[in-house]
Amino acid sequence: MMPEASGVRDQSVISRRRVLKGLGVLAGGAALAPGLALAQAPPGRPQGPPSTITTPPRDFSPRGAPTTYFTDPDIISVDPIFDGYAQPNSAIQRLWTGTLWSEGPAWSSQGRYLVWSDIPNDRQLRWLEDNGRVTVFRSPANNSNGNTFDFQGRQLSCEHLTRRVVRYEHDASVTVIADSYSGKQLNSPNDVVPHPDGSYWFTDPPYGGQLYEGAPDAAGGPAIPRAGSDRGRASARRSAG
Repeated sequence: MMPEASGVRDQSVISRRRVLKGLGVLAGGAALAPGLALAQAPPGRPQGPPSTITTPPRDFSPRGAPTTYFTDPDIISVDPIFDGYAQPNSAIQRLWTGTLWSEGPAWSSQGRYLVWSDIPNDRQLRWLEDNGRVTVFRSPANNSNGNTFDFQGRQLSCEHLTRRVVRYEHDASVTVIADSYSGKQLNSPNDVVPHPDGSYWFTDPPYGGQLYEGAPDAAGGPAIPRAGSDRGRASARRSAG
């Protein structure tokens, strides 16, 4: 009986050693996993931006606690080149809530206001710097998405509903900058930016073909050929004067 008991005890010790050794290998693997993942990532590809979620959850409203004076911890540049464009003593602050989906914020340095699009509600809203009031700027707005201002202070808007890029002149008239490309109707211009040479550059993805963001093609006929894909870009070389 004694040899048998001794053998059982030895096997039990060996089994425990094997288990502990296995757990050690697993723990070591877990500790090395992040390093291995970084080593296996393609060279030059970023690992993803750091988290911008403050713990505990932060109140971004005007009632929220102030951040550090010189640097807001939640302003993070994925590319260091943007560090030079962030005002060091500014902080993130929620100006307004109430849209279904906001897009296309643009700052007017002449009017001292911020304009943006509430696409599903088919309107543009404006925040005034002098008193912080938000009012409806344009309604309807043809389900506009991206907005910007050119070098003459004129607003440019990308309209999903009409599938065009327009410019609002200083006399309130509207100039159509582009509504087709190579003889084909645009999809739904999304973002636009002016160039110092007088041209405007904009993207043309297919989002506006959805009812939520604009209007689909009429039923009962062939699909209208579009000018580009979700990666398509077009430029409108029109005089900015």
